[in-house]
Amino acid sequence: MTEPVVRALTEHDTALFTSLQDPGLVGRAAFGYSYTPVHEGGDYRPEWTWVALRDGKVVARAAWWGAPGDEKPMRLDWFDFADGEEEAAALLLRSAPLSAEYSIMVPPGWRERPEIRAAAEARVAAAEAAGMRRLVERYRYVWTPGHGLPERPGRLEFRPEPDDAVLQDVLRRVFEGTLDAHDRKALQEGGPQAALDDLWGFLTWLPSPRSWWKLACTPEGEVVGVQIPAHNPSGPCVGYIGVVPEQRGHGYAYDLLVECTHDLVAEGATRIAAATDQQNLPMAANFAKAGYPVSQEQIDLVP
Repeated sequence: MTEPVVRALTEHDTALFTSLQDPGLVGRAAFGYSYTPVHEGGDYRPEWTWVALRDGKVVARAAWWGAPGDEKPMRLDWFDFADGEEEAAALLLRSAPLSAEYSIMVPPGWRERPEIRAAAEARVAAAEAAGMRRLVERYRYVWTPGHGLPERPGRLEFRPEPDDAVLQDVLRRVFEGTLDAHDRKALQEGGPQAALDDLWGFLTWLPSPRSWWKLACTPEGEVVGVQIPAHNPSGPCVGYIGVVPEQRGHGYAYDLLVECTHDLVAEGATRIAAATDQQNLPMAANFAKAGYPVSQEQIDLVP
């Protein structure tokens, strides 16, 4: 068997990417997404799209994504390979000069469906063989008006906070005892300031107004937390929900989520995306209570 050739695509041969047959069990193909390069009106840059070819045939492929203007990819969206080509797939990831988080989209209850479970675990194994590590599994949600707009509990007051320093101080406090795996990773690797810089960078990267961000306070003026309605490149989303440590135990995260939902609806949203770690049982319960059904699950791996 000849050794695979690993290389990036060009504008002239992006059709090679779709020459690999994908059964659509897991990943973006399983949820109706398709690969389209930027020069054809899509989202994917040829130089961030890599393939492994054996005897001229694509046996593995990977496509990283970033917003227009991004100098490095935000995430690895596509990672697929032919049967028996796990080693070629791992070689592809090791060889490409690109690095980003990889989230494998899977249907809810995927572990109870043998064919889907096998496909997901094969991708995890190949990514791990390339040096990535499994970080967390998450629930993804989609709220629509048909699920009902949850009633505001009315316990808290919400106000915009234009002072970045005030909001950053609240976010630092939210980090204490956080259940979010990504925040915990950032804290462990770089400390509170690095974790704040990482989160702030993401929140300000989102293409939605900074003026939407709101502090939550008790009627007596005590800060409870922050809720950030947002738009990601795909549409309206729950950008961030956080409660400071001294206010936990009162179920306030639900109040923040409901307010965030109302704010987005007031801005015209008819579909709101959201996500939380599966291990974050309180927040998962809040999403269920607020009428957010699980639309998919995902497995997050990091370099």
